[in-house]
Amino acid sequence: MLKLILGGARSGKSRLAEQYAVDSALAVTYIATSEPLDGEMNARVQLHRARRPAEWALIEEPLALARVLRETAAPERCLLVDCLTLWLTNLLMLEDPERLAAERDALLDCLAQLPGEIILVSNETGLGVVPMGELTRRYVDEAGWLHQAIAERCQHVVLTVAGLPLTLKGA
Repeated sequence: MLKLILGGARSGKSRLAEQYAVDSALAVTYIATSEPLDGEMNARVQLHRARRPAEWALIEEPLALARVLRETAAPERCLLVDCLTLWLTNLLMLEDPERLAAERDALLDCLAQLPGEIILVSNETGLGVVPMGELTRRYVDEAGWLHQAIAERCQHVVLTVAGLPLTLKGA
């Protein structure tokens, strides 16, 4: 089962994903994509760490997400990836379009073959005005295309707003 949870900053998407993982009754591996390079981001990471159950496994991987998913997915396991937009940002900051395309394609190609439950969290960034700046516009475009491709592959897609899950696809 593939699930995608989208939402803005502080929308409740991570908390909802964590509840889905608990409800799965499977062993959970949390895959963190962030690189806490400043104090504010480190505080966000600490908040997530404090909220997670101690028995959950943790893998921190900022770039090679498809590889980690292929290596870790199992029928009796739930993988929670938080989040795709931080992963995308990490790849964009490499300024290597070929690596970005290869990692994105590897992720999209592997999703359908993964056993177990996979929960993907991502920030929905395309609901506002077209941003100023080439890199920011590219980020919003890449995130939008990634979300469309992943949502197409998922059985369950949710948009979280103000802590409320709005089901877009699936039961």
